[in-house]
Amino acid sequence: MPKSVWFLIIGMLVNTTGNSFLWPLNAIYMHDYLGKSLAMAGFVLMLNSAAGVLGNLLGGYLFDRVGGYKSTMLGILLTIVSLIALTIWHGWPHYVWILTILGFSGGIVFPGMFALAGTAWPEGGRKAFNAIYLASNLGVAIGPALAGVVADYKFDYVFKVNLAMYILFFFIAFFTFKRFEEGSIAPKNVVSESKRIINKAPFYALLIISSSSVLCWLAYSQWSATISSYTQDLGLGLKQYSLLWTINGLLIVLGQPLIAPLVKRWENKLKRQLVFGVTLIAISFGIIAFASDFKMFGAAMVVLTFGEMFYTPALPTIANQLAPKGRQGFYQGIINSAATTGRMIGPLFGGIMVDQFGMIVLVLILVIIVLFAIIPCLVYDYPLRKNKIVAE
Repeated sequence: MPKSVWFLIIGMLVNTTGNSFLWPLNAIYMHDYLGKSLAMAGFVLMLNSAAGVLGNLLGGYLFDRVGGYKSTMLGILLTIVSLIALTIWHGWPHYVWILTILGFSGGIVFPGMFALAGTAWPEGGRKAFNAIYLASNLGVAIGPALAGVVADYKFDYVFKVNLAMYILFFFIAFFTFKRFEEGSIAPKNVVSESKRIINKAPFYALLIISSSSVLCWLAYSQWSATISSYTQDLGLGLKQYSLLWTINGLLIVLGQPLIAPLVKRWENKLKRQLVFGVTLIAISFGIIAFASDFKMFGAAMVVLTFGEMFYTPALPTIANQLAPKGRQGFYQGIINSAATTGRMIGPLFGGIMVDQFGMIVLVLILVIIVLFAIIPCLVYDYPLRKNKIVAE
């Protein structure tokens, strides 16, 4: 693995460790500390994700125009300013506006990170994106475990730790990312020529597979929205809820040897990885329908995590394969914004459903929604086959 990819891995680890101090607790903070309904908390999280969609698209656009270093640094600086504001003002309605800005600035960062991984190690294929994915989830393992302890002591410290981690991320990016910026900037003539490409089959394929991501993340986002509050209602404390995310992050890292044989066997059969992953995600929500204690929620998280391990890294890999030269950032922005769109719709949808019909009805509907996500996984390459383009 190139040294430049290791810098990206370290940066992503620090980034997600800081972020995971806050995002799993957002719904709990608004519902239990600020006294807002789940539907209102879902609406605020929807604003955060909607801003993230715009940030993802802008981040991908800037990557192709000015390079990964400048686009990533812009997102980091905006995030630091927002987090400084959040440590000072985290009441209502300040929390709404600042969380929305954080969604936008964070969205700028992620397409650049994944696109940089593709340009820094093009021959790595899925391995490059899986490495960034693993770093992200190791941060998810560390952050919530510490966040639960910190939040139990004093919730205000959660905001300060998030800020401190992002400042550290700034210095990592400032001193290392510029070293491999040249490979991430597309020549202007390539960018302009790519706009005139007549064959749009790869872009249509990207939109189809993105629809699967929207559906899966609509369901997945319930873990940090409705399910988080549901666990509290059942008597699980913040420490136990945070431990579920620690299980998620650690299993993603430590479970790689367990899934390696299948991943290697399906290395050039990404459809199988996608379908298998989505099926496991659907099963995990079926388990939640019967969950009433930590053990059952833990079992659901384990199954969900294995599904995620097969499904999630395959998406940026497909986007990278489909992207024309000079459009890698834009394609990564699209696939990232699809996930963010799911996170945008999910909390509001879940909050309304729980308020109207209860948690069990929501979970059963989520199983159906996730199963529908299998269809785009099976047919996303239809535009390619129709135009006689062979997908890797």
